[in-house]
Amino acid sequence: QVELVESGGGLVHPGGSLKLSCTVSGLHSYGVAWFRQAPGKEREGISCTDDTDTHTWYDDSVKGRFTISNDHGKNTVDLQMNDLKPEDTAVYFCALVFCGDTYYIVDEDGREYWGKGTQVTVSS
Repeated sequence: QVELVESGGGLVHPGGSLKLSCTVSGLHSYGVAWFRQAPGKEREGISCTDDTDTHTWYDDSVKGRFTISNDHGKNTVDLQMNDLKPEDTAVYFCALVFCGDTYYIVDEDGREYWGKGTQVTVSS
């Protein structure tokens, strides 16, 4: 049984930094993506990495500011977020994906694997 739990969210001033972690329990060989959903908007993918550290992908909105990485020792996929902006305010989720030049959400017989999310608020 694969489970994902996000942590590290909080309130930060514009220009500040936060590091989110997605702790993945259970055996799998998929990549992990970070998504976010702002109030009144659709959920959007912002970054992914595969399980072998071969591929990473970033949406243009976060490229150059966010860095995704695997910590295989801790079974986490971290998202280092720098130079945060008010428009980064959202609930951030992680999910199992196939990650390459883009991402595809893993669907095993109708089941997707998502965490419950962590709130990030960027405000002065």
